Amino acid sequence: MKAYETLFITSPLLLEEEQKAMTQKVLDVIASKGGEVENVDEWGKKRLAYEINKQREGYYTLVNFKGNNDVLDELNHIYKITEDLYRGIVIKLEK
Repeated sequence: MKAYETLFITSPLLLEEEQKAMTQKVLDVIASKGGEVENVDEWGKKRLAYEINKQREGYYTLVNFKGNNDVLDELNHIYKITEDLYRGIVIKLEK
């Protein structure tokens, strides 16, 4: 398995429980496709570079994990269809 990190931005209007559920959803996708979560780093609310859905802030979460292409495909799919998840990116880490 290769090492990756994913950064996703969610709506700042979500309640704390909803935010944790969104993060858990991403972690469950990684685990269900055979990936291994190494680290979760919640950055919290930060100002966006530009407005998204009439919001100037977003809640940032960084996850380091190991996985294969199935994990990447499913994460990208989840990022596209989840309404309160503004943006997401997966980056392969170099050794």
